[in-house]
Amino acid sequence: MAGALSGRPRRREIGSPEAAGQQTLGALLEAQARTVPGAAFIIFDDLRGQVTTRTYREFDREVNRVAHLLYRLGVGRGDTITLLLANCLEFLALWFGAAKLGTVIVPVNTASSASELEFLVGHSESRLIFTDASRLDLARQVRDRCSGVKEVLVCGDGAPSSEVDFGLRVAACPDIPPEGPALLPTDEAAILYTSGTTARPKGVLVTHANYICAGETVARAVRLTPDDRHLVVLPLFHGNAQYYSTMSALVTGASVALMARFSASRYFDQAIAHRCSVSSLFAAPIRMLLAQPRRPEHARNGLRAVIFAQSVTPAQLSEWHERFRAPLLQLWGMTETMGPPIINPLDGERRNMSMGLPVPGYASRLVDEDGRSVARGDIGQIVVRGEPGRSLMKGYHKNPEATAETLRDGWLWSGDNARQDEDGYYHFVDRAKDMIKRSGENVAASEVEAVIREHPGVFDCAVIGVPDALRDEAIVAVVVPRAAEGDVPAVAVTEDEVLIWCRERLASFRVPQFVRFRAELPRTAVGKIRKHVLRAEFHSRAGGGGSGSGPGPSATRLGTAG
Repeated sequence: MAGALSGRPRRREIGSPEAAGQQTLGALLEAQARTVPGAAFIIFDDLRGQVTTRTYREFDREVNRVAHLLYRLGVGRGDTITLLLANCLEFLALWFGAAKLGTVIVPVNTASSASELEFLVGHSESRLIFTDASRLDLARQVRDRCSGVKEVLVCGDGAPSSEVDFGLRVAACPDIPPEGPALLPTDEAAILYTSGTTARPKGVLVTHANYICAGETVARAVRLTPDDRHLVVLPLFHGNAQYYSTMSALVTGASVALMARFSASRYFDQAIAHRCSVSSLFAAPIRMLLAQPRRPEHARNGLRAVIFAQSVTPAQLSEWHERFRAPLLQLWGMTETMGPPIINPLDGERRNMSMGLPVPGYASRLVDEDGRSVARGDIGQIVVRGEPGRSLMKGYHKNPEATAETLRDGWLWSGDNARQDEDGYYHFVDRAKDMIKRSGENVAASEVEAVIREHPGVFDCAVIGVPDALRDEAIVAVVVPRAAEGDVPAVAVTEDEVLIWCRERLASFRVPQFVRFRAELPRTAVGKIRKHVLRAEFHSRAGGGGSGSGPGPSATRLGTAG
């Protein structure tokens, strides 16, 4: 098998009650460091020619140093720290170093704007920010706005002084286990912010047991062994790379080949060079890989399973298997569900135009608005049964209303609509929560709408997602300009002005690709915006070609409500 490392025993059977019910992240890492101390755990490729390997024992010692530094910096059990970091060894060391103290990490998207970051840091009450040199000014700007932040430390090269140099300060700490408090598996280990249906993202509370449950679910689904190696190209600040890749490797004693970022031109070269056997992708990277020039040697990769989320076309599935021969398994999961409750089987029939079948350990069904199960073939919302704090999220940080709405009587209401075929495979239909999926990123339409509505020339707006051939969906802002009101004249607004306004206030992946103008928005009798009408008008004007052949200049109107 690709990546085979002979003689590496399994510490225990995957799925034992001890793992998901009784362990913490620090205890699990220490157990693996004792059992397979010399086995590779992390291989980090910075994509600039430098590859760094950490064995389980080496990584555990590095984590201990980080835990001691965090303690010296004044954080402990229940405190929060923000990680504004791209993929790097420091991210992993901070994650597990914090876990040994009971400190909670808050990983944030590196594309976050200052205002977005200020909310995340303030809402999570973070005490420290860890970032790299390129984002130091941004982090300091946010620190100055958030009184709870005590220090900003720089990971990697380029720290302006030894005082803020994370590497230097960690090196001065001992590598023995810290004397931390007695922790419980249900203690919180992270807050992962995810776009919601309100104007602000919600913070998913992830416990130690949550992480371990997620890892075990994936490890079982793809029959992971210590000989396997994950190719990780997705960002660590997302749940996917944490839950599905890092944790499934840790619970098994397998290894992870972590890339600094996703590179479509180098993905299969990396898989071959690092002897990887499993990986995780979204539909957008799959399409980007298919857009690369054909190279016959790529079919000789050792990938035996590539799990992915979001739909691709039958033609794309066929081309993938013909070119790369790396078996794909579509799944469905959320940040809130930890592991994927639905996945195509490794054995048996794979229907990768579907999301797959329910996995052991979760119960899934489709229901109507009243919670009644729908008939086979009918559309219903996916609800998942589990235990909050173990197989499901513990809740939303400082948001009891959203927690109560999502977690009801042991069932998590996903907001995603699907149907089941005659054999029980789940097929995605749409997002009840009005989410837009762009290149693997969840974008809440309401977040973008809230920003655009603040523009002085905008009276109202609606944001919709339309199919995009490369990036899943493109974002379209339908804007109603502000008319004259009394003695206040109308304010002219152009497409460029709206886009500039958004770029200054939103992460790049949330900025619309198109701006269209309308005299008013179509609404229902109770005032809800009829977004399906806007989508139909966009497609009609685009000639059915979607975002790739969208309407012309910004002055083009979608029509008026008559």
